[in-house]
Order: sequence, then structure tokens, then C-alpha cells
Amino acid sequence: MTDTRDFNDRMLSLGLARVSEAAAHASARLVGRGDEKAADQAAVNAMRDQLNMLDIKGTVVIGEGERDEAPMLFIGEEVGTGNGPEVDIALDPLEGTTLTAKDMPNALTVIAMAPRGTLLHAPDVYMDKLAVGPGYPVDVVSLEMSPRERVLALAAAGGVKPYDITVCILERPRHEEMIAEVRSTGAAIRLITDGDVAGVIHVAESDKTGIDMYMGSGGAPEGVLAASALKCMGGQMWGRLLFRNDDERGRAAKAGITDLNRIYTRDEMVTADVIFSATGVTNGSIVRGLRREPHFVETETILMRSKTGSVRRMIYRNPVRA
Repeated sequence: MTDTRDFNDRMLSLGLARVSEAAAHASARLVGRGDEKAADQAAVNAMRDQLNMLDIKGTVVIGEGERDEAPMLFIGEEVGTGNGPEVDIALDPLEGTTLTAKDMPNALTVIAMAPRGTLLHAPDVYMDKLAVGPGYPVDVVSLEMSPRERVLALAAAGGVKPYDITVCILERPRHEEMIAEVRSTGAAIRLITDGDVAGVIHVAESDKTGIDMYMGSGGAPEGVLAASALKCMGGQMWGRLLFRNDDERGRAAKAGITDLNRIYTRDEMVTADVIFSATGVTNGSIVRGLRREPHFVETETILMRSKTGSVRRMIYRNPVRA
């Protein structure tokens, strides 16, 4: 295990922001062009180039597949100059490839960094996720509860009626029964088409987003990224890996996971201090998308550190040179 004292999150955080900014700049050129793969590849290339400028011994533990799927930023890929602390990196070079291709809201470039061995090496499978914002008692809701029970418990803890609760859910056929059960309580639902990292982050700023709880299944890698953000912003999260076949169970074994039914808390997915950066590609509820003017392009980035609980929003204006 790496000595976490070597992890100077304060110094590394601005470098991490440059990584997500570069990926956003690259992918934004393909907003609305209908080519998901090209947008994703542009973000990958820019993110890799910037990561390799950082003085770290980085290993991608949450990435875009296995080594044979390069030129993606693959799981196990080593990045950085090799001079510096050993770190785990979780990333989604373009969270919302479909959103980008269709010029829809909430496409982001996302990356998190923590000391080596402190991020859950989640395989590329589904994860059942549940998240609430800060201010609630510990374990006020759980994955063992039904969707109805979760809404009622959260409303009681907040001293409000179920009618006052809004739940964010990924719009998928597999969630139809969950959606119906949540609506039977009187609660409202904010359906999202893609981008469940942003969906989970919404609960941490419920006063701005109006989202009180997130639930539903989505990618496990995105679950670790979301847990990294909540560790910085506050809030509770739980995740349980879901396996559809032996191939997916084999991926878990390869990642060192032996208890296939384990429910992970936020702090079990991210066991040490973490830094998190996300930059907007298209306009969204967390950050603005990239904006082009005649002589510059402008991005907005949210940069967070769990050690201090700091959340910094940064505007980066980059001149366009002829």
C-alpha cells in the first residue's frame, strides 16, 4: 500500500483540472456531429496527453476496457512521467458520448485521483446504486429497501411529505417497475437519458438541482467516479455489483473481487482522500458547456478535494490563435 502522505492533493488538483479541461476542448469540436466514437476518441487522446505531463506514477483502475481495446485509456494503463506519487486514476474521458453526439445537456469529462490502492477496482459490469445528499442520518436508506420504502424513509428523515421528494433515475426499460413504485408514493422523478455520474452528483446540491435521491443500475466504473465526487461534496452512497453471466463474474475475479454480493458504501469504494475534476462539454445542471467566441473558447470546471471538502468552480478562457 502506498504511503498516502506522498499524495499532495493540493498540488495535484490543478493539474487534474487541466486534464478534464483538455478533454472537454477536444470533444467539444464534435458536439452535435452525430459521431459518438470520434468524440470519445478525441477526449481520450487529449486526456492521455495531459496525464502524461503530470509528475505521477499513475495507474488507470477505472477506464474504458481492457488493454486489447487500446487506444482507449484502458484499465491497467500507466500514465504520468513516472516521477511522483503512486496514484489510482478513475476516469471517463467523455461521460455522455450520446449526449455529445446529439448536443444534449450534461455531457462531461470526468476524472478522479487517489493514492495507489484506494479506489475500488470495479469491473465493467452494472452496479445497483443509491445515493442521497448530506444532512441525513447514517444509513437512512439502503439497497435492501424497496424503492417505496426508500422514499418514505427519506421523507420522514427530512421532515417532509413523499410528495416533496424528487428522485433521479436513468430512463431505461429495466427501471420501469422502479419508476412506477416511486411514483406510487407521490414522489416526483427526474428522468435522465445518460450520464449517471452527473445524476448522482445532483443529490449533493439538492438546493440547486432539486434532486433528493438517486437510484437505479448503471455502470460500475461510473459508480466509483460518483462516489469520489460525493466523498468531496458530502452525501451517502451505496453500490452493489450486478452480474448477468459467467463472463462478468470472471471480470470481477480478475479485479480481485471475491464477495459478489457485497454492498459497498461510499467510503469503501473510495478509502482515502481523493481529488475530482469535471469539465462541461454541453450545458448542464452542474457546469456550463464549452462556449466559443470569436477570439477564445471558455470552459467551466468543478474541482473538488475530499481532504478539505473544498469545491472550486473555475472558468478557463483560452485564446484562439490564428
